[in-house]
Amino acid sequence: MKSTRLAIWALLLVTLSCPASDWQAGAAKVDITPTGQVPLAGYGGKTRLPSRVEHPIWLKAIALRHGNGKPHVLVTADLVGLSQRMVKEIATRAKKIHGLERGQLVLNCSHNHSCPVTGDVLWLYYDLTSEEEKARNAYTERINNFYSEVIGKALANLEPAELSYGQGLAGIAVNRRRSRPGGRALPGPVDHDVPVLAATDRRTGKPAAILFGYSCHTTTLSGTTINGDYSGYAQIELENRFPGAVALFAQNCGGDANPLPRLMTQDSERALALANGYGNILAEAVTQVMGGSMHRLSGPLASALGETELLLQPGKTAAQLRAELPKSGGLTARATKHLLRQWENGGPPDRVPYPAQVWSFGPGLTFFALTGETVVDYSLRLKREHGFESTWVAGYNNDLLSYVPSRRVLLEGGYEGTDCMLEYGHRAPYMPDVEERIITLANGLAKAVRR
Repeated sequence: MKSTRLAIWALLLVTLSCPASDWQAGAAKVDITPTGQVPLAGYGGKTRLPSRVEHPIWLKAIALRHGNGKPHVLVTADLVGLSQRMVKEIATRAKKIHGLERGQLVLNCSHNHSCPVTGDVLWLYYDLTSEEEKARNAYTERINNFYSEVIGKALANLEPAELSYGQGLAGIAVNRRRSRPGGRALPGPVDHDVPVLAATDRRTGKPAAILFGYSCHTTTLSGTTINGDYSGYAQIELENRFPGAVALFAQNCGGDANPLPRLMTQDSERALALANGYGNILAEAVTQVMGGSMHRLSGPLASALGETELLLQPGKTAAQLRAELPKSGGLTARATKHLLRQWENGGPPDRVPYPAQVWSFGPGLTFFALTGETVVDYSLRLKREHGFESTWVAGYNNDLLSYVPSRRVLLEGGYEGTDCMLEYGHRAPYMPDVEERIITLANGLAKAVRR
């Protein structure tokens, strides 16, 4: 098999020899609950406007430094995702205001479906009025400002800390491809691991930050209340259990997993109770890890950022699209018009840039930050290749560029494999080498940070 050609366009390595106790950590959070009628994100079709706030939604950040090394910041968000334009704006401000290079910054979203629309994220999904677009744009600018604010607060809160890592289990996720019509014959792998990174204040001995993850869509709810879905409830519960700590949720490779059973019945008390229940299950898994035998991380903290390209299949010609347009409506019509506009300007792109990041905390933990809606196969494969006990694989970082199928899912077809690409504005599904290109990039970055 030919290796995927890599384009590592930024690489930062911090390789100082410092004792395990030579960590600093700082955490912060900023309330991003909208104050006006901003349309809600995540589901296509008729515009959903918020009816009430079930609980606040947040941006949260954890800043980390080992020895005299440069600080790194991971930001989590109760948002459906970020666009490439938003990522560029956030990263530019982070460098200008806080001195953070791009490789020192990870941007993760929970993929929450009970939050406002932002920027040009899944822009083909929504048919907004001019007033709704104004509300979305104003909220997006606030979000960009909030990112800079929460990063600055986390950096300002850096204090001596101990870093520990452990993993638990939670049985919330079900491979949703099996639950779709005609999908029961499909294989359905899941990743029930609950990775936990705890930063303990060295002066008080109490947790200052608890970063945890899970591989499952935040789609328990589909109504008009603003909330963080099951991951939001989990964060609330953990902050109640560990007073003074900031609990941060990082979405992992949940592209083909849903919390099941779920109630797609708007905001019924049963549906809200189910989301709360899943949150409590996840919080209990984290609590058990915190009370168990977590291992201390020794450092050093090293990071690498790189990029590859994911090739797209040919797709439909302009003539085919023009013939289909009169028979289409809604999202399909908007996407078809988008592709026709691209044909008027040289044709739709035949590839998609795909960045990835790797942070190494020493031999005890390697953190992979993949882009887009990655399916579970990526988590299971990277953990199999790099060690289940010391590997954390997060999806939904950087921009929400598309679903990212493995080779298995691509060849099976269905929503996550082939049918989803139109809603993201891509001309066709990825080529069969999509998985190998991403794994080759990730492995190359992991090798770099371990040197």
